[in-house]
Amino acid sequence: MPQHLFRYIVVALLLGILCGAAVHATAAPESAAAVAGYLKIVTDVFLRLIKMIIAPLVLTTLTVGIAHMGDSRSLGRAGARTLAWFIGASLASLALGLVMVNLLQPGAGFELTVPAGHAAATTREGFSLTTFVTHLVPRSLFEALATNEILQIVVFSVFAGIALGALGSKAERIMGFLEQGALLVLRMTGYVMVLAPFAVFAAVAGVIATNGLGIVVTYGAFVGGFYLSLLVLWALLTLAGRLVIGRRVWPLLAAIREPVTLAFSTASSEAAYPKLLEKLERFGVSNRIASFALPLGYSFNLDGSMMYCTFATLFIAQVYGIELAALQQVSMLLLLMVTSKGMAGVPRASLVVIAATLVFLGLPEEGLLLILAVDHFLDMGRSATNVIGNSIATAAIAKWEHQLRDPAVTPSTVERALEPPEGLHPARQANAGTVTVTDRGAS
Repeated sequence: MPQHLFRYIVVALLLGILCGAAVHATAAPESAAAVAGYLKIVTDVFLRLIKMIIAPLVLTTLTVGIAHMGDSRSLGRAGARTLAWFIGASLASLALGLVMVNLLQPGAGFELTVPAGHAAATTREGFSLTTFVTHLVPRSLFEALATNEILQIVVFSVFAGIALGALGSKAERIMGFLEQGALLVLRMTGYVMVLAPFAVFAAVAGVIATNGLGIVVTYGAFVGGFYLSLLVLWALLTLAGRLVIGRRVWPLLAAIREPVTLAFSTASSEAAYPKLLEKLERFGVSNRIASFALPLGYSFNLDGSMMYCTFATLFIAQVYGIELAALQQVSMLLLLMVTSKGMAGVPRASLVVIAATLVFLGLPEEGLLLILAVDHFLDMGRSATNVIGNSIATAAIAKWEHQLRDPAVTPSTVERALEPPEGLHPARQANAGTVTVTDRGAS
C-alpha cells in the first residue's frame, strides 16, 4: 500500500477542483455534463470495489472478533458499553444540529412560498417500527452479502461468533478459515486503495464541472453554517475522546487523516472503512475490539449524518417560513434517533431519512430539491465526521476493555496482512511470527 496515500489524495482533490472549474468555465453545459458522466465511471468503479470488500471483511473480522471475546459476560459488557457510547453520541449530534440551525437561521433569507395544494400536518405515517425491526434480521446470509446489508451481516456475525466461541476447539478449522479470509481481504484492500486518488479526482472534478464553484456561494449561509456546526461536533467528539483515552486522542486524529480525507473526497464513509480498520489496529486498538465496534458504528453511529438530518430538515422549514413548535422539534429528534440507525454510509443516504422526516412533520417535500444542489459538498463533510466519530468511539471502547495496546511494543494484525515480514522494524521482527488476526494485546 502506498506510504504517501494521504498526499496523493490531497493532490487529487486539488487537481479535481481546478480541472472541474476549468471545464465548467470553458465547455458548454452539455459537454460539461458529458465529461462529468465519464468521470463518474471512475468513481462508480472504485465504490463498487469497496462494496465488494466490505461484506466479506465485516463477516470475517466481526465473527472472529466475537468468537475471541471470551465468555458471554465479556461480550455483553463490551456490547453494552458500545451501545451506550453510540446512543450518547447520537443524541448529542442530533441535539447539536437542532441548536445550531435555530441559532444560525440559514434558511431565513430564502422566503419561498409553500407550494399550492400542500396541506401542512403535524404528523404523517412516514416510518414503520415494524419494518425497521424485521429488516434487522436477514432472511438469508447470502442475500445480505449480495445486497451489502451491513446491519444484517452484523446480526449474523454476532450469532456466528457466539456459537464459535461456545464450540471452542471443535471449531478450530472454521476459525482458521475465517482468520485467513480476513487476512486475504485485508491484502485485497491494499490493492483497491491504490485507485483512491483517481476516484477522488473524478468525484470532485465531475461535481465542479457540472455545477461550478459558484454553487457554494449561492448557498453560503447553509453550507457555512453546517460546516461550522461540524467543527463544533468535532470539538465535542475530541473532548469526549480526551476524557477517555487521554492524550492519545491527538495521535489518533493524526493516524486517521487518510481515511478521513478519503471519506471527505468521495463523500462516502463506507469507502474509508477498510483503510480505517487498518489505521485503528496500527494505532493500537486490538483486532477483536476494532472488528466488533467499527461495523456496529457504521450502522448505529453516523454522527455527521444524524446532525445533518436535523439541520437540513429545519433549514427547509425556515425556507418556507414554517414555524415548528418545541414539541414537534423534540418529536423530530426522537424520530431521527430511530430512523437514522442502520443508515448506510454511502452517498445520499441521508436524503432518504430527511424525506421521511419531511412527510412526518408535514413539510413540503419539494424542499428536498433545495438541498440537492449542494448536497454533495455537505455529504463530504458529514462522511468525514462519521469516520472521526467511529474512530474515537472504537478507541474509547478499547480503552474501557483494556484492549488499547502500545503499537511500538505489540505490532498490529495488519502488519502481517499488508507488509512482508522482512519489511518490519527489527525490533518487531521477533514478534511478527506470533501475531494473528485475533490479536488480543492489552494496555
